Amino acid sequence: MHRLRSAGTAAALLLGLLVVPGQAQAAPVLLSQGKPATASSSEGAGTPASAAVDGDAGTRWSSAWSDPQWLSVDLGATSTVSRVELDWEAAHATAFQLQVSADGSAWTTVHTTTNGTGGRQGFDVTGTGRHVRVLGTQRANGYGYSLWEFRVYGSQGTTAPGAVRVTGSQGNWQLTVNGQPWTVKGLTWGPPAADAARYMPELRSLGVNTLRTWGTDATSRPLLDAAAANGMRVMLGFWLQPGGGPGSGGCVDYVTDTAYKTSMLDTIRQWVTTYRDHPGVLMWNVGNESILGLQNCFSGTELENQRVAYARYVNEAARAIHAVDADHPVTNTDAWTGAWAYLKAHAPDLDLYSVNSYGNVCKVRDDWVAGGYTKPYLLTEAGPPGEWEVPDDVNGVPAEPTDVQKRDGYTRAWNCITGHRGVSFGGTLFHYGTEWDFGAVWFNLTPGGKKRLSFYSVQRAFGGATPANTPPVITAMNLPTTVAAGARLDVDVAASDPDGDPITWSAAFNSKYVDNSGGLAGTPVQVNGNRLTVTAPDRLGVWKVYVMAEDGRGNIGIETRSVRVVAPRPAGTNIALNRPVTASSYQQVGDGAPFPPSNAVDGDAASRWATDWSDPQWLRVDLGAVTTFNHVQLVWEGAFGRAYEVQVSDDGNTWRTVYGTTTGNGGVDSIDVTAGGRYVRLHATQRGTGWGYSLYEFGVYRR
Repeated sequence: MHRLRSAGTAAALLLGLLVVPGQAQAAPVLLSQGKPATASSSEGAGTPASAAVDGDAGTRWSSAWSDPQWLSVDLGATSTVSRVELDWEAAHATAFQLQVSADGSAWTTVHTTTNGTGGRQGFDVTGTGRHVRVLGTQRANGYGYSLWEFRVYGSQGTTAPGAVRVTGSQGNWQLTVNGQPWTVKGLTWGPPAADAARYMPELRSLGVNTLRTWGTDATSRPLLDAAAANGMRVMLGFWLQPGGGPGSGGCVDYVTDTAYKTSMLDTIRQWVTTYRDHPGVLMWNVGNESILGLQNCFSGTELENQRVAYARYVNEAARAIHAVDADHPVTNTDAWTGAWAYLKAHAPDLDLYSVNSYGNVCKVRDDWVAGGYTKPYLLTEAGPPGEWEVPDDVNGVPAEPTDVQKRDGYTRAWNCITGHRGVSFGGTLFHYGTEWDFGAVWFNLTPGGKKRLSFYSVQRAFGGATPANTPPVITAMNLPTTVAAGARLDVDVAASDPDGDPITWSAAFNSKYVDNSGGLAGTPVQVNGNRLTVTAPDRLGVWKVYVMAEDGRGNIGIETRSVRVVAPRPAGTNIALNRPVTASSYQQVGDGAPFPPSNAVDGDAASRWATDWSDPQWLRVDLGAVTTFNHVQLVWEGAFGRAYEVQVSDDGNTWRTVYGTTTGNGGVDSIDVTAGGRYVRLHATQRGTGWGYSLYEFGVYRR
């Protein structure tokens, strides 16, 4: 609905200026202008609730065309209300109530009208509350309710308890809570929110005052409750796609996808409204690494358009939050300071910027200066260099920093974060979690609930408690760069415990660089002085080897190196090498294809034969003449055979089974079998995965 003021409306407004029901001298302080406003509904995007408190007589709020409807303004603090004025558009109320509330939920009526005339109406009232609303119960016509302005006068109360403010000016900003300076000494939060209370004593010992989440919903309350009970605050996040930066998914078209944007704004408003008065809230953080992450979805001009549209959407979200909650700042996180240029140009309503930075954390200050930015910032993730920032080791995989290097990385990051005085508000370091996997060992301060050197370096940085005991320190870890599958692997280590505690050793493997698994698989270990002996995995590829030193007091030292697992070299001569070979099928399309059967007998451990995704499948090698052999080696790729037989034939038609299994588990199958024939065939009848069958090598050996 779009209507201009009619002559009749203008006359009514003029009359309203001359005759105001119940008129008395207005209190001198206008409390409502520019404050957060909400409504039961809005007729359209052009008539939002905020238009009724913006001081502009040419903008208005209008509701849906039904009864009842309401408009509410949050004064920001409990105030004494002495007068309310309403400038109605033609769609006015004939019956309405003026109400006040302390919390926006329970309302007290301070004035009731059943014969409203529209135009400008003013009422002297007596009431106290933070929220004031007009509740319309009967419309004057077939439209909804529409107000040019909704003005509330009275005596402003003190700043709302727990209010968080960004104060100061260019280069001399400060974050305050309850009017007191607040440097964010924080960690990103990993455990279930329901368990938050049990972790708070440990966080207090660290000196933590802030926790960061990436999402906000009904499960957030226990974390907020526990944080508030312990004098801490939470930076509550709202996840926007494509969150997570490089490699992330969930593409959204921010230029055209109105449904997604509207849905997310509704979600944001819902949870901001739910938690805005909670004493555990520090600020709201809209989005995580999406400006960078959009490069996974778009390119060229379209990428630029999407980044601009996303930044504008972030601004829309910031305005929506401010309209609901005037007491907590709003920020946006990216993984790239270059994203701030988009926010500077298109998201002016943000109160501050945020960035996740690890290896480049000490360059953030320089980037801020070079960009000419005019807002303060937070580091919302920081720590030692990540997997994507370190050089590769001899096996071609990222060389993970040592425990000592990680410890020093947190100290370096914190010093750079806090060194930009008057601009940086501190940071939430990554990561407080109890996960026990590849990423947890790289970053967690407490993997598996055990404290490591990084835990204590953060404790020193934050000014936490003086520790009574600290972890063993591993100073050396050496092992071969390659090992045969299933063979003995010796790992030489050197470690000491600063407190003289006895050290207990354990070991684990991880296959991230084999199959992208994050899990750590414990393995039996024999300890002989400074030498740990384990059995190498059976599957080929580059594995991570972890050694753990524990002191029995909840502390742990962890080191990791890579080892390349290769196929063992069987004794004798491979009589199948480069011989003619045929197969039931082979994969001819897809990444890396084709994968012909000849790859299985070429002696190259990096090439493979792969089949169609069905059972059964077979691979047959022609030895050229009837030949006796003693050993068969099957070097499986990840797509292995669960059930298969090794068969021989003198003519390629009649086959004899010389070995069979129904419990194959992949890796390297070494089969000692004495048999003879011109043809040797692998006949597979049950796959071990949803893929086909895939072999790096099919070796037939004569000793």
